[in-house]
Amino acid sequence: MPKIITLGEIMLRLSPPDHQRFTQASTFEVVYGGGEANVATGLALFDQDAHFVSKVPNNPIGISAINHLRRFGVKTDHMALGGERLGIYYLESGVSMRPSQVIYDRKTSAISGATVDDFDFETIFKDAHWFHWSGITPALSEQASALVLEACKVAKKHNVTISVDLNYRKKLWSTEEAQSVMKPLMAYVDVCIGNEEDAKNVLGYQHQASDVSRGKLEKSDYETTLKAMVADYGFICAVTTLRESLSASHNRWHALMYDGERFIESKIYDIVPIVDRIGGGDSFAAGLIYGMLNKKTATEALEFATAASALKHTIPGDQNLSTIDEVERLMQGDASGRVIR
Repeated sequence: MPKIITLGEIMLRLSPPDHQRFTQASTFEVVYGGGEANVATGLALFDQDAHFVSKVPNNPIGISAINHLRRFGVKTDHMALGGERLGIYYLESGVSMRPSQVIYDRKTSAISGATVDDFDFETIFKDAHWFHWSGITPALSEQASALVLEACKVAKKHNVTISVDLNYRKKLWSTEEAQSVMKPLMAYVDVCIGNEEDAKNVLGYQHQASDVSRGKLEKSDYETTLKAMVADYGFICAVTTLRESLSASHNRWHALMYDGERFIESKIYDIVPIVDRIGGGDSFAAGLIYGMLNKKTATEALEFATAASALKHTIPGDQNLSTIDEVERLMQGDASGRVIR
């Protein structure tokens, strides 16, 4: 079974119930999640040997975050304990024409202050097959950026395939900061995942005709960008998700891959109503990694990733709690939602 490593931050998510606004809430629902932690959970539920690497405070909240991952089968042997606090984010879930809102409270979180000395990367990447990280982690601090760089270097030393989800977050850094850090890191990446906004803000590629705020997506824009990314950075493949946001409750969702020779496009999923779209990109990344390690063709891998992500939109919380059988049933066209008895 392939050993897969993810590195990043796990956070405490607090959300008002029932699509309430922050100003209405008298209680918050608790979920633990975060980009690379969500990927690890998805992979563990796909029966993969998934390991999450991070640092959390040595207190009941930090331990609860670790236990949350363990309950789904994620390996946490290489987690470091220490630091000031676990990062928090508050989510107000949107509905219809009202968008979701995220407020971060993550400064001085344990992982943002972690250093290379907190982890034994030689041991972590021994016998590993895949390493996944996202653009969120190096955005946390200079120390976190250095941590990602060192992890990439050691992973390459061990001939590990490296994937990245570009994941630009404007509340964490500017486009100038993102590009100065992320562009050099692309030298270590084999598989690059990102949507049109990520490609623009993180790597500087401009889409000319698409307008995601109006649900207008021009396929030629995406093809041009993916082809340029592979040519400029030597990726094995570059992949983009295409989300048509008709409202907060109704999206059309599919994906496009370029492998240096051809473009592969997945089927389109009409997702309505959306239960929770947070983690949709992470579930896509987990599905793609699983597919590239276990499926026979790139087309099958892309279809698995897209179906997995579509299912995530129906599940509350950060993680995709779908099984391989459920994803493959959707891939084969069963979107009826009929009761399984």
